[in-house]
Amino acid sequence: MFRPLSLFVGLRYTAAKRGNHFISFISLVSILGLMLGVAALILVLSVMNGFDRELRQRILGMVPHATLNAYGEQGLENWQSLQASVETAPGVEGAAPYIQAQGMLTSRGRVQGVLVNGIDPALEAQVSIIQRHMQEGDLSQLDGGEYRIVLGELLARFLGVTVGDKVTLVLPEASISVAGVVPRLKRFQVSGIFSVGAELDSNLAYIHIADAARIKRMSTGRVDGLRLKFDDLFQAPRLAREVASAQSEPLYVSDWTRTHGNLFQAIQMEKRMIALLLLLIVFVAAFNIVSTLVMVVTDKQADIAILRTMGATPATILRVFMVQGILIGLIGTALGVLLGVTLALTVTDLVAWIEQVLGIEFLSADVYFISYLPSELLWSDVGMITLAAFSISFLATLYPAWRASRTQPAEALRYE
Repeated sequence: MFRPLSLFVGLRYTAAKRGNHFISFISLVSILGLMLGVAALILVLSVMNGFDRELRQRILGMVPHATLNAYGEQGLENWQSLQASVETAPGVEGAAPYIQAQGMLTSRGRVQGVLVNGIDPALEAQVSIIQRHMQEGDLSQLDGGEYRIVLGELLARFLGVTVGDKVTLVLPEASISVAGVVPRLKRFQVSGIFSVGAELDSNLAYIHIADAARIKRMSTGRVDGLRLKFDDLFQAPRLAREVASAQSEPLYVSDWTRTHGNLFQAIQMEKRMIALLLLLIVFVAAFNIVSTLVMVVTDKQADIAILRTMGATPATILRVFMVQGILIGLIGTALGVLLGVTLALTVTDLVAWIEQVLGIEFLSADVYFISYLPSELLWSDVGMITLAAFSISFLATLYPAWRASRTQPAEALRYE
């Protein structure tokens, strides 16, 4: 595309002649602007990808992809046969029974609202990642009739308890006794603590499904429903409906899009909008390239006229000034990719180090759904950003280069 003459003259013109360092300064500003824009795009998109990954792996690894429940308050009967039928359905990785209750945990004068999941420890690993995030204890220690409980780390810290301590579960239901109407209470022993680094650590607890059935006074063999895990998270709503419709009894279906779908959609929307806004930085850098080349064309009017009189064609002049603009685009984009990739790969540790040094917490699990800044570098994003930045830089060179190729030698040399 570029002949040796065009490359040689274009590279020589990249550095302005002595005494006109302003053009060189504008070229440097263009490179820096393009570098910062590309680096910011890569870094921010990597962070948004990290939030998306954490939502899928941590939050949606703890909550069910979908649940199947019977209509009414009696619960689901003969869930074993339903489980066997569901596990053979296409796309289903696992199914496990559960009983869920909302209440309050109290200890040492502190009270905290909690969502209690009654689970079968032997089946829970099929639908949840909790076993991989146990800090103390083990799920297998949840035995029916022993009234043991596993707490989230933040919940245990708030209540001031550790493994072996006692907590009291208060259910929002009253019991009639000789003393009158009293709330339903049950003492549990803390047998384990888990941590997924998310808001679930502050409001989630696990007990054995048999203990949950007793405190909710459910009939023997009944559960609230089945928790399902699918091999494709995004197909869960459709597959759950298909699984429910294939059963002989009517079932109520709920999926993760109803509980955490808004958060996922918000992250996707923010990712697109932030990428669009940061792309404006690249456009600003491209305008700087236009300004730089316009000034270079004005500065090199006499040189252009001399080249034209020596036989250079308008196409040659066009390529000469395109070389300078493309060189600025290449340098700025390459430096931006290098800086952006470096920051994307180290930003998690860098922010953690800053938090440790300054003694502050940027992301609190009490406010945000995770407690640290995640990052996931996708080379597909890097490729698209690189292509977009270079394309914008290339387009920015066309008009000034075209104006240079239209320079008439006689007009340019009239006042020389």
